[in-house]
Amino acid sequence: MFRNNSIFSNIPPVTKNLLILNILLWAVMALVPSMDRLLTQHFALYYFTSSAFKPFQLLTYMFLHAGFTHLFFNMFALFMFGRTIEWSMGSARFLFYYLSCGIGAALVQLGVYAWCVHDLVSILPPEAYQEVLTRGWEILQQHMNYSDPDLGLLNAYVNSPLVGASGAVYGVLLAFGYLFPNQPIYLFFIPVPIKSKWIIIGYFVIELVYGLGGVADNVAHFAHLGGMIFGFLLLVYWKRRGVFNNRWFF
Repeated sequence: MFRNNSIFSNIPPVTKNLLILNILLWAVMALVPSMDRLLTQHFALYYFTSSAFKPFQLLTYMFLHAGFTHLFFNMFALFMFGRTIEWSMGSARFLFYYLSCGIGAALVQLGVYAWCVHDLVSILPPEAYQEVLTRGWEILQQHMNYSDPDLGLLNAYVNSPLVGASGAVYGVLLAFGYLFPNQPIYLFFIPVPIKSKWIIIGYFVIELVYGLGGVADNVAHFAHLGGMIFGFLLLVYWKRRGVFNNRWFF
């Protein structure tokens, strides 16, 4: 008899399948440009009023990525922390938690977009919004946008796709810091370990500052915050219902 000691044999099933699915979809999009366009058109997340929006995109967007770097950092974090959280929660609860954080992240980001869209619509002519709804998505597909900066920004909010597992992954990071707050973590650029709770708090503060500061880095910072907030609410709810049976290091 032989023991399978491969790294994949030590990954619990939900984390393993999430890794496989995300990597396979990225490979298809990277190798087949027509599939990249097709998957982005139908399964990336668009604003509620966009002609490209479909309700199921609140779920499917988190399995698509904008490039290898985007994929790598999300999957690395999922691999490092998802295993521990899945072993601790159980696979079914972990899958529910992961997907809930991803959907929550999408809702928070779209809520922020709604605020921004409302502000822009209030200063533009009444027909401008209808123009964006009618023709805006097609214009962006041609790698163009409106020359008027406010109209172009409105079109970007309404018709630009949102992709990535970051919101769900930030929920996983939050769970690790919440359930194992005193677990030391080594960061590449800091020679001493830091307790996980301080790292998670630091991530939250950074995302909040970047989001409120309107940093133009093409990153959905409020989606990251949304994943953490929804994850925190779920964990608090489960704790109060006694789901964890006092097994955690609170």
